[in-house]
Amino acid sequence: MKIPDEIGKMRVVLAYSGGLDTSVLLSLLKEAGSEVITVTVDVGQEDDFKEIADKAEKLGAAGHYYIDAKEEFAQNYIFPAIKANAMYQGKYPLSSAIARPLIASKLVKVAEKEDADAVVHGCSGKGNDQIRFDVTIKALNPSLKVFAPVRDWDLARDWEYEYAKSKGIPVKYKSYSVDENLWGRSIEGGVLEDPSREPPEDAFKWTVSPEKAPDEPEYVTIDFMKGVPFAVNGNALAPSQLIATLNTMAGRHGIGRIDHIEDRTVGLKSREVYECPAATVIIEAHKDLEKMVLTKRELSFKWLVDETWSDLVYTGLWVEPLKSSLDAFINNIEEKVNGSVTLKLYKGSARVVGRASYNSLYEDKLVAYESHSILSQEFSKGFVELWGLQSILGFRMRRGISVPLQESIAW
Repeated sequence: MKIPDEIGKMRVVLAYSGGLDTSVLLSLLKEAGSEVITVTVDVGQEDDFKEIADKAEKLGAAGHYYIDAKEEFAQNYIFPAIKANAMYQGKYPLSSAIARPLIASKLVKVAEKEDADAVVHGCSGKGNDQIRFDVTIKALNPSLKVFAPVRDWDLARDWEYEYAKSKGIPVKYKSYSVDENLWGRSIEGGVLEDPSREPPEDAFKWTVSPEKAPDEPEYVTIDFMKGVPFAVNGNALAPSQLIATLNTMAGRHGIGRIDHIEDRTVGLKSREVYECPAATVIIEAHKDLEKMVLTKRELSFKWLVDETWSDLVYTGLWVEPLKSSLDAFINNIEEKVNGSVTLKLYKGSARVVGRASYNSLYEDKLVAYESHSILSQEFSKGFVELWGLQSILGFRMRRGISVPLQESIAW
């Protein structure tokens, strides 16, 4: 494998996780003559960040940055995703997708501070992350070059293991490729590449098997203000703490396991397995609260907006101007999404069992069938006649049914 000569003359910033791909890249870049500054962004993954920093130093990094971005991730990326009910293809809460533009922005800031020539990331040419990194970096600073050696140099995982072994690079063999942050875990590879096989229990870390979940249900109440959760069971929590708390609560009841066939942006269909306990519970609660406080027409239009928002973010277009316009609409409509939702957590399911809001459009005096109802049922007769008039006439026309107009209308 020949590394392009130009990269050996560069000062580069490398997105560094300490895993196989980025450790091999750090070594290859050093061999080529590059000056490499490594950056690890903490978005809630359960890693030993000191160990990662030490490993980067031992492999020859000219400098290393650790950036704690958990609260920024929760407030500026997860919370907008909640307000947009972000679920790509109705299943995936975009846990990895929303983290990439944040990480990309931190790489750009370090590159600018260090006067670097390029940003390097470890994405392959088969996934979505290459798009998310490349597009965001180029939008934020078009003067920076972007390299993805796994993709650009066609590196294979088995070759990387052999290279690491030959160079004495310590790597742990893993059955799966895992990406993890506050909002979820993405698990790929190994036996999961066979979509006909049920994911083994060792693929999961945050959730117990629903069969082994507690035999007694647990109730949880989530309070929302302007579409954003701020308290669990009456206790106000910092954004990252709230999400971590719900990950633990929902996870112990086996909630948040996702297994589906997904359409990647690059045209591939893939079998994807995720663990997203907090995301599953929060979005279910948020959607239910919206149904209580928004009109039918607001809801219908917002469903279209939510789907478009999710698609833009999944496909790596966080910087797309349309997204800013969608955010403006979402933020405006979410002003009314205030209240609390209670869910019953039991054996893999999170079921809404109660909700309340001072912005509620639900009025029991209108809905009730008892005598205290203030809505007269006789109002509905004329409404039904007018509501179905065109449909009835159209149906009869197509069936060739000739009925005098006065007989078609109960006037």
